[in-house]
Amino acid sequence: MQETLVDYRETYSFRPVDSFSASRLSDAPTLEQVLQVAERLRAAEPQYRYLCTLDDVNQSCYTSGHALEDERLTFDYDYDDLDLDDPESVRAYESRRLAHVVAQLQDPQLQQAWESLPGTLYASADDIAALAAMNRDPQRVLDQVVYVQRVPVPEDNLLIAGMVNGYFSADWDVFQNHAIIRRLETRHGYRFFGIGAAWLGFIRPQAPSADEAQRLVADLTELYHIQGDAQDEAAPAWRELALAVQASKVLLLGYAEDFAEILE
Repeated sequence: MQETLVDYRETYSFRPVDSFSASRLSDAPTLEQVLQVAERLRAAEPQYRYLCTLDDVNQSCYTSGHALEDERLTFDYDYDDLDLDDPESVRAYESRRLAHVVAQLQDPQLQQAWESLPGTLYASADDIAALAAMNRDPQRVLDQVVYVQRVPVPEDNLLIAGMVNGYFSADWDVFQNHAIIRRLETRHGYRFFGIGAAWLGFIRPQAPSADEAQRLVADLTELYHIQGDAQDEAAPAWRELALAVQASKVLLLGYAEDFAEILE
């Protein structure tokens, strides 16, 4: 792995995610290395929170740009004040945008309830098998390049404001993903740490016990609602997922319609 510290005021041979990029990890970093870098940065600057990119960073950035066009996230801004050649001007714009997204996610009128989520993302038995496979081998969720983002938000669950996603109509959007993040945080002790083009990443201080894993899988079975005979077809994969999460502090969940494609 090669690490390049990123300063938004500097120029590089690569294009960072945005002005909040703090570190670029290249040459196929391992998940353990990524988490260690994020924790090192977190310890050095505890006033910030750190978000890691996961699968397909380029696609994730592309869809994030479109996801920000959601009418619930747009805001008034005098674009005559935005100079794309001035890093400080770009930083001011992105800071304003981040603050607006955070405020929208905290708005009770816009927040989604957990109970509203089941059935809103199509899932098949094959998708549940993909969840189990990914959590058996979480390294597979990473791209060849990972960015660690330094995001000035007051709570870990608001890190998703640092990379809004869920652009396509069949995906969970940022408000639905935020509901999932809050549920996993308050009910299961998982902290949100990463997002890609199709997957969300969570971590907890230690792997769940067998009982905790069963409660988690019960919630996920409700979330990834499968109808009819496919429920029986998915049952073995749910059991495999319960075993996989007991072996790791990390939990990975797909949020896009095609989240299983990464494993093909």
